[in-house]
Amino acid sequence: MAVIDVGQLDFEREVLERSRTTPVVVDFWAAWCAPCRQLGPLLEAAAAARDGEVVLAKVDTDANPGLAQAWGIQGIPAVKAFRDGRLAAEFVGAVPRSEVEAFFDGLVPSEADRLVQAGDEVSLRRALELVPGRADAAIALARILLARGEIEDADRLLADVPAGFEADGLRARVALQRAGILTEAVAAIDAGESDVAFELLLGALADPSRASDEVRLVLVGELARLAPDDPLARDVRKRLATLLF
Repeated sequence: MAVIDVGQLDFEREVLERSRTTPVVVDFWAAWCAPCRQLGPLLEAAAAARDGEVVLAKVDTDANPGLAQAWGIQGIPAVKAFRDGRLAAEFVGAVPRSEVEAFFDGLVPSEADRLVQAGDEVSLRRALELVPGRADAAIALARILLARGEIEDADRLLADVPAGFEADGLRARVALQRAGILTEAVAAIDAGESDVAFELLLGALADPSRASDEVRLVLVGELARLAPDDPLARDVRKRLATLLF
């Protein structure tokens, strides 16, 4: 259901917990509030149009003064959006339909977002057609091209991507692949064998005859793909720090 009534007892479950899987927009309103009656139908229409991608929860502030106080409601209508269990966006007052639509649009994945999440080559190329220069799409596509040995195409794709750990690491990888250096480490990266790749890259850094800025950048770029609390990431960071400092 796109619209639900929520109160003090079920706010945590219906809003905070639900928002971990589906964005929830909360409309703090009251029956006596004329601007609330003006805004309410726009919010309901926006939620219905998104076919379950956003849930609208309505909180009657007269019936739930504790909730209103807890969320700092000083004027109504007050609208708050929750995603991943946290407040993601908000506004106060009756706003026009265009602003309501933009507010909801900001909570759901765009077509380009969905294409990047799909991650296949066709989807990534389409995402770049929709949003030229989009960094995450370009980086993901560059990885596919590099794994196929299409080094020049990957290099051109990365040329306009802003500096960042992963992008810089891929640009450094282009240099290594052109020179035919650390081919085993590159193959391990493409095979998803991160532990093997890190061992080979760390070994190269420890060898003065093979160490280079490109090797370090590739290693740091691959580290950036791992979660901060990943045990492998923690171990590699510790060993990298020992080598560098």
